[in-house]
Amino acid sequence: MELTLSHSKRKYVLVIFAITLLLLATTLLSLTVGAVHIPLTETIIILLKNIGLLKNAVVDETYEAVLNTIRLPRILMTILIGSALGISGASLQGLFRNPLVEPSLVGVSGGAAAAVVLAIVFGGPLLPMAPVWIYYSFLSAAAFAGGCVATFFVLRLSMDTGRTNIAVLVLIGVAVNALTGAIIGLAIFYADENQLSTFMFWTLGDLGGANWDKLILAAPVLLSSTFALLFFAQSLNALALGESDAYHMGVNVEQVKRLMILLSALGVGVCVSLAGIIGFIGLIVPHFVRTLFQPDNMLVLPASALGGALLLLIADVISRTIVSPAELPIGVVTALIGSPFFIALLLKAKQRHDL
Repeated sequence: MELTLSHSKRKYVLVIFAITLLLLATTLLSLTVGAVHIPLTETIIILLKNIGLLKNAVVDETYEAVLNTIRLPRILMTILIGSALGISGASLQGLFRNPLVEPSLVGVSGGAAAAVVLAIVFGGPLLPMAPVWIYYSFLSAAAFAGGCVATFFVLRLSMDTGRTNIAVLVLIGVAVNALTGAIIGLAIFYADENQLSTFMFWTLGDLGGANWDKLILAAPVLLSSTFALLFFAQSLNALALGESDAYHMGVNVEQVKRLMILLSALGVGVCVSLAGIIGFIGLIVPHFVRTLFQPDNMLVLPASALGGALLLLIADVISRTIVSPAELPIGVVTALIGSPFFIALLLKAKQRHDL
C-alpha cells in the first residue's frame, strides 16, 4: 500500500512538473511572437535584466519597451486567467460529479458579463473618468456579484429534495445564459458608440487590454481564489463517493458547496471583468486531465490550473499570429478549439447512455 501510494505521488509530481515545463516553454514563446518579433536571446536577456541580473546588458530599446509595457503584463494576466478558469472548471465538475459542467454552463460567466455591461452603460458618465483602480475595482465587484447571483440562482432551482439535479442544473444554466444574453442585447439600445465598441470586448473576449495597473489589482484576487480551491481536493475525492458517504467521512457537504461555488464565482467574475467571456477552458482541461491521467482531485486541481494557463497561452499565441498584424478575439479561438471537443464529449456520453 505504501509503495502504491508512493508511486501515485511520484506520478502526480511528474505530471505537474511536465505541465509546468510546457507552460514555461510556451511562456517564452509567447513573449517572442506578435506584431514585433523579439528574438529569444533578447527576450531572455531582458527578463534577466528585469530581475536584477545582467544590469549592464545592452538590448534593443524597442524590444525592451514592447516586452515590458505590452507583452509581459499580457502574458502574466493570461496565465492568471487561464489558471483561474481551469481550476474553477475542475472544481465545479468535481463538485457536481459531471464532466459537462463548466463555469459558463452554470451561469457564472453570463451573469458576470451582464453585470459588467450594465455597469458600463448605466454606471453614470463619471465612472470612466474615475481613477483606474476605482474603475476596474467597480467592474470587478460588479462581475463578482453578477456571477454569484446567477450561479446561486441556478443552484437553487436545480435542488431536488435537498440534492442537486445535474441535468436540471445544466438546462437551467443554459436558460440563464440566454437570459443574460438578452439583458446584454437590451443594453445595446441605451449604449453610445464607445460603449457599443466595448460590447465586442465582453462578448468575444480580449486580452489586448492587459496592463500593469489591471494586473496589480486582479492578481491578488485570482491567486487567492486559485490557491484556496486547491485545498478542497480531499473533500472533492470524498464527494465522488456520494454526498452521504462524504458526510459520514466528516465533510460538511453544504459548506463545501457554498465555499467552492463562491470561490469559483469570484475567480471567474474577475476573469470576465478583465478579458470578457472566454469559454471552454474550464471544460476541456479538467476533462483531459481526468481522462489522460487519473481522476484523483489531488492531481486534477493543480494540473487543471497549470493546464488552463497553458491552453489559454496557446490560444493567445494563435490569436496574435494567425491574422497578423491584426488579432482574433481570444474567445473566438477558444470556442473553435472547445466546440468540437464539447460535441465529441456529448457523443461519447450518449454512447455510454449517460445522456
